[in-house]
Amino acid sequence: MNIKGVASVLLLFPMALSAQQVWSYRQCVDYAKENNISLQQARLSAESSRINLEAAQAQWQPSLAFSTTQGYTNTPWAEGKAKNAYNSSYGLNAGWTVWNGGERTATIKQREVQVKASEASVEGQQTDLEQSILQVYVNLLYSREAIEISIEAAKLSEAQEKRALQLMQSGRMSKVDYAQIAAQAEQDKYSVVNAKGNYASQCTELKRLLELGIDGYVEPQAVDWTRDEVIAPLPSLEESFSLALSIDNQLKAASLQAEAAKIQERVAKSSGLPQISLNAGVGTAYYAPGSAFATQLKRGVNENIGLTVSVPIFDKKQTKTAVAQAKVSSLDANLTKEARETTIGRDIESIYTDVQSAQARYVAGEKQVEAASLSNDLVNERFELGLVNPVELLTAHNALTAAKRELTQAKYMTMLGKKKIEIYRTNTTTL
Repeated sequence: MNIKGVASVLLLFPMALSAQQVWSYRQCVDYAKENNISLQQARLSAESSRINLEAAQAQWQPSLAFSTTQGYTNTPWAEGKAKNAYNSSYGLNAGWTVWNGGERTATIKQREVQVKASEASVEGQQTDLEQSILQVYVNLLYSREAIEISIEAAKLSEAQEKRALQLMQSGRMSKVDYAQIAAQAEQDKYSVVNAKGNYASQCTELKRLLELGIDGYVEPQAVDWTRDEVIAPLPSLEESFSLALSIDNQLKAASLQAEAAKIQERVAKSSGLPQISLNAGVGTAYYAPGSAFATQLKRGVNENIGLTVSVPIFDKKQTKTAVAQAKVSSLDANLTKEARETTIGRDIESIYTDVQSAQARYVAGEKQVEAASLSNDLVNERFELGLVNPVELLTAHNALTAAKRELTQAKYMTMLGKKKIEIYRTNTTTL
């Protein structure tokens, strides 16, 4: 990209930002909770669990069904006049399972636990979504500040290039030295373009989390963290881990799934126990040719009631297999719970390490920026007088730019880690 092209990008950048909607962090989270497709699917899964619970509870209700049969018979070579006959029957049948080995009670209990697990899973996915938004949002804030650093460096190197051109034209600088300074100016302009590309990529990722279409625009609201907020110590690691274990919804969901898997063992065992069912019915029939329809229906009324006891003897190991599979599922659910606990501990410990390292880098970066700024100012003063060679000038210039980037990166890494810990401790955070 040539100088004019880069200049155009620099001029248009503020205009592009002003055309985009400014989103606060909380606005992003609230919007994503309502529109994120994965989260909506999780809510549908929870609703499905509630429907399954209603179906299990309905198993205590009796069944009632009406049936009728209508038939016509033709006997063309039969003796007598009646060669055609019409018959019909009507029945009302009811049934109720008195006892089925405790399967209904256990299934209802299992479905209740599964509903709670589904609801906890939805809450957990909301927290995970907020963490993802936090990561992208803070990256956007960092990328935007990195653009400002790159633009400042590009402006400084452009001024140095103009001064170097004057020195070369006056014979006080060689063409080779001028070419080195001009190359640095072009490199800084490219850094601006690259920084904007990174910013655009983060914007696209945030739009994905918010489920915004290609026509959607998003611009993060500025957040001004003070030095005291950056260097403030973290709370106790043990306290954060304990709080995370007590409120983590994914862990709660895993615990409930383990409980549901344990109940499934009782459900599986019930299929090997005796079952008792009660059934009753009333019916009647009509046949033509014959007496009047109403008369036949009245005379044909019959009632029945029965009690059925079913005792399984051999079921081809179906009960034994179902119990074994339920035990395996229970063990697997417990392992999932333990894995979640391990993940929480590992993530929190890693965040603490990263934050403490970033805080140390931030404190050191402040001194580094101060020293690099002083050195750069002195070198530029000498450069204006034509007393500095390009190597010294470029070294001072790059050192200052690198120090500013390092300080900015340390600040945002520190605050990102702190906000992640806050989510682990409270399931939410604010910026």
